[in-house]
Amino acid sequence: MQSLDKIDHAILDIMQRDGRISIVDLARQVNLSKTPCLNRLRRLEKNGFILGYQARLNPHKINQSHLVYVQVKLANTTSETLNKFNAAARQVPEILSCHMLSGGYDYLLKIRSSDMTAYRELLGEIIAELPGVLQTASFPVMEEVKDSPVLQIEIK
Repeated sequence: MQSLDKIDHAILDIMQRDGRISIVDLARQVNLSKTPCLNRLRRLEKNGFILGYQARLNPHKINQSHLVYVQVKLANTTSETLNKFNAAARQVPEILSCHMLSGGYDYLLKIRSSDMTAYRELLGEIIAELPGVLQTASFPVMEEVKDSPVLQIEIK
């Protein structure tokens, strides 16, 4: 794994907070000239430290305000079942994240929909029909207190 220095860490921290910052402003904040800063940024992208850039949308403005976490228990956890479930879950656009767990349930899904009616249809027609699903438990979110994509970066 590539070793990162203080400037690399600072670039990553700034970029995750403001992916639209200009190279000039980024370079100024990390005390580099434009070209070396751009070269570092491109290296961080090329080496997979930066996965991409995207706008964060307000789900309430685009009729996606209903948020539910769903625990999923599979009938079995053979490699074949897990692989089939993983592949199918990746194809459902309403599933924002899918995490394999240890413990009583096998997966935790984060799902957005327009309302409870749309979620109920999604649960019955799509989620329950994913390969290997034995049982689900739904947890509708009453209020999002914090939802941040920013990772802690230790700047040494």
